[in-house]
Amino acid sequence: MRSASQHGSPAASQAIVSGSIQRAHVKVEQATYAYAATDRSAPTFTLGPITFEAQQHELIAILGPNASGKSTLLKLLAGLVKPLSGRVEVGGSEASQLDLRARAQRIALVAQESELLFPLRVWEYVLQGRYPYGRRLRFESDEDCLLAGNALAQVGADALRDRWMDRLSGGEKQRVILARALAQQPSLLLLDEPTQHLDIGGKVELLRRLRRLAEENRNTVIVVTHELNLAAEFSDRILLVHKGKPLRMGVPAEVYQQDLLEEVFEAPLDVDLRPNGRPRVMVRSNH
Repeated sequence: MRSASQHGSPAASQAIVSGSIQRAHVKVEQATYAYAATDRSAPTFTLGPITFEAQQHELIAILGPNASGKSTLLKLLAGLVKPLSGRVEVGGSEASQLDLRARAQRIALVAQESELLFPLRVWEYVLQGRYPYGRRLRFESDEDCLLAGNALAQVGADALRDRWMDRLSGGEKQRVILARALAQQPSLLLLDEPTQHLDIGGKVELLRRLRRLAEENRNTVIVVTHELNLAAEFSDRILLVHKGKPLRMGVPAEVYQQDLLEEVFEAPLDVDLRPNGRPRVMVRSNH
């Protein structure tokens, strides 16, 4: 099988914008990481080496079965862990070397679960996204309030600002969590399985919002997901990983090859190419 570094689309190496070469906003070069039970024991899981690039205004989906290394890769991109070898750069700086404030101003990570340590209203929760720009013992500024309000409006949650976080529905809470991330004004937005608690309508709505954020803002959006068809519909490119190894990266039609998907997901699948050029995956019935 061809690796992600071998099967990228032309956009993976460079993008031409207004006649000039746009530098990749996210650059991963031969990055590896490993988990071990102790410092002296052999690794129980190894990720990589992995190489790919992502541009601004681009939405990339990371797909793969459970325990493939998707969330670990997201932690590398977020700078939460340092690669054992290779580099992970965001905006020209190594992600893991950024101080906490600088990292939070560039990168926002929406985790699978966001637990509340104490009761908060939506407005207070979203304002937390402005903490990387404030000073100690200082109340939020007019600019902070403006940006938090804009973030709520962007995700269609402005009417929720006075509600308590623990009384929101799953879809409402997901929109508010995304608003807090947007209030950080990140150039890189990372989301780890953001659709897992949503019904189908909520899933489609969220992916549409992410698609619009990538197009209208200067965000690079990278989403870990199990939703094969939604990823095919809304992503610019897809990175397929399996057992810690990058298998293929490219536009959805390049990645969604029936034999490859069946091998990775261990299920009988049919892949159709729709009139818009995007693939659709269905489970093949044995009846």
